[in-house]
Amino acid sequence: MPTLPASNPDSRPDLVVAYPRRLGACAHDTASHRALAARLASLLGCPCDPDYDPAPRPGGRRGKIYYVPAMTLGSPAAARLDIRTEADLFGGVVPYDFVASKAITHPVPDAALAPPPAGWSARLGLRLQDAVLAGYTVFSAEDALHAGTLLLRDGPVRLKPVQATAGRGQVKMCDQAALREAVRGQDVNEIAQCGLVLEEHLEDVVTYSVGTVQLPGIEASYVGTQQLTRDNDDNAVYGGSDMLFVRGGFDALAARHWPAALQQAIALARRYDAAVQECYPGFFASRRNYDVAEGLGPAGDRRRGVLEQSWRAGGASMAEACALEAFSRDPSLQKVRARAAERYGDDDARPSEATIVYDDDDPHVGHISKSAGVVRHGDA
Repeated sequence: MPTLPASNPDSRPDLVVAYPRRLGACAHDTASHRALAARLASLLGCPCDPDYDPAPRPGGRRGKIYYVPAMTLGSPAAARLDIRTEADLFGGVVPYDFVASKAITHPVPDAALAPPPAGWSARLGLRLQDAVLAGYTVFSAEDALHAGTLLLRDGPVRLKPVQATAGRGQVKMCDQAALREAVRGQDVNEIAQCGLVLEEHLEDVVTYSVGTVQLPGIEASYVGTQQLTRDNDDNAVYGGSDMLFVRGGFDALAARHWPAALQQAIALARRYDAAVQECYPGFFASRRNYDVAEGLGPAGDRRRGVLEQSWRAGGASMAEACALEAFSRDPSLQKVRARAAERYGDDDARPSEATIVYDDDDPHVGHISKSAGVVRHGDA
């Protein structure tokens, strides 16, 4: 496996760790977390400790540590680990925990009964009005009913728990009865603590992934599409991503000639990214991923907007690591295509030349296979 050139040895870590870990995580998520840390360690040319314990050791710490967290970190947690810049971790750091969730994508409704948490930026909602779908974030069941009623005037509404991943827990609502039932099904304490999103529903949706990923010594950015699959309970969930990577950051990505739909997705993601940096000082991330939806509104008009952000290791991160390896292996390479796939049950579709990340029975979700790999190099 290639390693990055030692152009700046002082920025290189001595150890990569899969830490912090997510308590109670599914077996396949834990395996993915550990496998990604090991892959990044090989790329950085240093050892990996997937079972790292931050407790003090005799003789002190083992040099400079590079963290691969399972979640976006809050500023206090990052400070305790001496994470100061994006060069110290694969992921992101936010000044308030809620900034890492879907909650920040939409404003709270006017005259909301439950105020947003301390530190909430009302300015972000204004900045993102034309970059996201119509929607609201609420912090009480009463406000959820109010926001849903407002949105139902223009068509169906989607309710989205802000902590859920892979599309789980979302509910489509077409009328007041469905709205009331969906809100009743939510945990009121979770709404108060984390928030709840209500957003316009689109049909025939294509979801684009736009992101950038950076390690000490190399950076790549990408645009691509997500696929859905059926889990073992026959729910439609995230099934993988097919992405085109270029060397460099968002500016390099935007400078390329792309089909109009991809170019629009890139522009929306960059607006979202810039708005967050402006409205939440203290945010930084080496891994930035934005989901952008394009679909049809109730009148048949084409609508698009950023759905959410991810500043942590995600479903596409092993494919991101594969692309970084390809760029590291060939300094002349400017573009590469990579895929990540997640399949349930007996569905065994995998990218060609794939690395198998997990292929086993998970006690929480049943049998799942996760893989990633480079599909083609160059501009082909």
